[in-house]
Amino acid sequence: MKFPLLVALTLAVLTGAARAEDDNYIRQATKAEAETFSARVFSGPPEQKRFACFVRRYDADHLAQHPKQKVATMKLLMSTEYDKEDKELHYSFRLGFKYRQRSANFDSAGSCHHAVFEDTGNEVRFGCGVECDGGGIGVALSQDDKSAIVRLERVRAWQSGKQDDEGDESLVAGSDDKMFRLDRAPNSDCASLVTDRKELAALRHK
Repeated sequence: MKFPLLVALTLAVLTGAARAEDDNYIRQATKAEAETFSARVFSGPPEQKRFACFVRRYDADHLAQHPKQKVATMKLLMSTEYDKEDKELHYSFRLGFKYRQRSANFDSAGSCHHAVFEDTGNEVRFGCGVECDGGGIGVALSQDDKSAIVRLERVRAWQSGKQDDEGDESLVAGSDDKMFRLDRAPNSDCASLVTDRKELAALRHK
């Protein structure tokens, strides 16, 4: 996807999220803010390629308190790599989840624009989008950096192993599926989201 289109897509995702949060104003973070946020997400500056894994398996008590929540488990793998040609950090995400009343696993993936800053609420986050109008997610961090805060309105996903129209559907935000707090976990816990052997080796090495 061309960079201008990606920018438009991710800003559109975040603009939609902002409308859902009382029309908060969103601006692109400064370079210093973006670098600081990236270091928080990936626990340090990028060295070749870095990963950050966040996982949540909702227990019975949580699901009982949120009866309208559709998702029972969720994994998020963020990755970044420094591009020597354009001298910029490039970000991407992989999202895996399982519905509480379905046995199949679902995956989504896409690219993330550089960090943006929500002035109201003072929150910085990545805006990540799925190609071809597939929606996307916003990824922020808790204050202690131990959890990722994932916000969405709609994100296209595929049943694991079926990257085609047959397994194509969207996770759409409901009253209990707009925001997910995922706990930081070892990168190996997100290995199921990676199919490329070289990338999987790099993930396990980290």
